[in-house]
Amino acid sequence: MQIIVLGAPGSGKGTQGALLADRLGVPKIATGDLLRAAVRDRTSLGVEARSFMDRGLLVPDEIILGLIEEVLRSPEAQDGVIMDGFPRTLAQAEAVEGLLADRGSRIDRVLLIDVPEDELVKRMLGRARAEGRSDDTPETIRKRFAVYGEQTAPLIRYYEERGLLTTIVGLGTVREVADRVNEALGR
Repeated sequence: MQIIVLGAPGSGKGTQGALLADRLGVPKIATGDLLRAAVRDRTSLGVEARSFMDRGLLVPDEIILGLIEEVLRSPEAQDGVIMDGFPRTLAQAEAVEGLLADRGSRIDRVLLIDVPEDELVKRMLGRARAEGRSDDTPETIRKRFAVYGEQTAPLIRYYEERGLLTTIVGLGTVREVADRVNEALGR
């Protein structure tokens, strides 16, 4: 089963994606994790990615998609994957669909973890205090929401028009949200 988990920063998509991957016994694809592993392992794509990262530039889609393709070809991904926060743009969504089509597969479901913005801000500021995260300041949070609204939010309509989108209320405990995810997937 090929599942995408979308949501604004702080929505819990990473947590729910990990729980779902464990439940289904499939890999979770999170681009940050893939990039860090490729750089650490000094793979050819990792070396290329690092050249962009070291200059403070975004890693191009071609490299990200190459990393994703490697996961999709792995034996662990034969029963599917959970894509956590990826794709982030319409171009990436179309590219992922192409990668899956080449393997005779397709996106089965897109789960949108929906949380009101005021709750997201509260969560992110709380996370910043609890974890000492310097990247969750009010200014960076606003910027991340703006980028999400501009680049990622259009995916909601894209997947909705294809009949693939299911919205999950992201309020409550981790377990309550996970139960809603399971219910949405008929599990």
